[in-house]
Amino acid sequence: MQPDLRIGIDVGGTNTDAAVLDAHHRIVARTKTPTTPDVTTGIRNALSDVTAQLGPDAERVRHVMLGTTHATNAVVERHDLARTGVVRIGSPAGDSLPPTEGWPDDLRDALLLDTCLIAGGNYIDGRPLRPLDHDALDRFLHRIAPHVQALAITSVFAPSFPEHETEAAARARAILGHAVPISLSHQIGALGLLERENATILNAALHHVASRVTDALTTATGELGLNAQIHFVQNDGTLMDTARAARFPVLTIGSGPANSVRGAAVLSGITDGIVADVGGTTTDLSVLVGGYPRQSTTGVTIGGIRLNSPMPDTLSIPIGGGTRIHSTGRGVRLGPDSLAHRINPQALAFGGTTLTLSDAAVHGARLSLGTHTPAPDHAPLLEAALAAMDEQIQLAIENMITSSTCQPLVLVGGAAPLIARAIDGVSQVHTPPHSDIACAVGAASAHIGASTEHVLPSDDQLQDAIDALCDQVRLQAIEAGADPDATVITHLAQTPMAYLTNPSVRLQIRAAGPLTAVA
Repeated sequence: MQPDLRIGIDVGGTNTDAAVLDAHHRIVARTKTPTTPDVTTGIRNALSDVTAQLGPDAERVRHVMLGTTHATNAVVERHDLARTGVVRIGSPAGDSLPPTEGWPDDLRDALLLDTCLIAGGNYIDGRPLRPLDHDALDRFLHRIAPHVQALAITSVFAPSFPEHETEAAARARAILGHAVPISLSHQIGALGLLERENATILNAALHHVASRVTDALTTATGELGLNAQIHFVQNDGTLMDTARAARFPVLTIGSGPANSVRGAAVLSGITDGIVADVGGTTTDLSVLVGGYPRQSTTGVTIGGIRLNSPMPDTLSIPIGGGTRIHSTGRGVRLGPDSLAHRINPQALAFGGTTLTLSDAAVHGARLSLGTHTPAPDHAPLLEAALAAMDEQIQLAIENMITSSTCQPLVLVGGAAPLIARAIDGVSQVHTPPHSDIACAVGAASAHIGASTEHVLPSDDQLQDAIDALCDQVRLQAIEAGADPDATVITHLAQTPMAYLTNPSVRLQIRAAGPLTAVA
């Protein structure tokens, strides 16, 4: 038997999907199972279902990939977060706003143990602000040692100059021991002190959650007799192994949109365009660039706080199969409330009394669903709802497009038939087979990736420095498991920083490649 199968799993709010792909990205097994309250049980159920479909061919599975909402749920619901100590290196320049300033009070109370601001850090050109204050750091570490469960360390301009963070981490391990996980901001976020610090604190607080998820998935694959490597999908649509996932759980928060974009690319064969993932409550629009999701340049908000970790550029609008239709007297309003999984039996199409966009799509012959046909007296409202939905989709697509060239639109998700098949500004509308499990397909087909960000002087050596960093990032991806012969630079952005005394550029590089075959 060829060891060429991989299982992708995506945990959604309603269903947990799994897809088994062969080496040519053909789907050989698939399932949809209800997402369970503890999430992990749903993952086990989905794995069990597809392995049962495979029968003896389950021995061919060599990779299991997971896109999960565990980290997001823990932050949004404020549960299972580690008591975290926070060190900011950059005093007095970085003292104007304390760590976690502007956070929701309940989230801060759920995870924050104590904070300290100490001298150290660098200017943007690498010159030291001040020497690292060892004494202040040691006093803080000794003070929190009896109660701390995780530590977050952030230094000024650490993505380019991480030395003070790594030095502080070494002192922390000597005092706190190796049982306390330590998160360093230069390994997690981009330039932008407060947003990078926020991401680092969340990462530290999520260590316990991440460890349990990785342990649960490892146990489930073992129970099913799968001789497979386990990977987690990260925010840019690439994979990381269980060790990295346990260290950097915040890098998995955006894996859902990333999976849908990757899955859309694989199922449709389209590498550049717009992707609309249409669910029961929302439609999430993303941009497909070279087979990967376009990354946000402005950061995102998770659980009420700003982060600048790599994250898909996604626009969510309240358009879904269960979105309720409201009559306003002068017209129609869509949502934002939704029946979601309660669409059967509450929607008109199932004999209920609530008007939804699914009912409008049935009336407009876009969708065949349910057991009842909406009564004729509902027709004006349903037709108005279809027109309003089409207008909202049109505006959302226009907001995502940054080019005057018409691009294709790929529809995925269980409610994809809602969307019109002719949209201004879109060259073609595609709904590929298996689009309802696109997220699981995206997980199963994801590549191994690596990335870096630096500020470099804009001088005669700039191109040599860029070439060296590109080689470094490619090597990091290869060392993480990417095929050396197929690993390429997928993103290279240079942003001039003209406001500096010495002209410099902000450099962002990502590399990715398919998994190396496992014998």
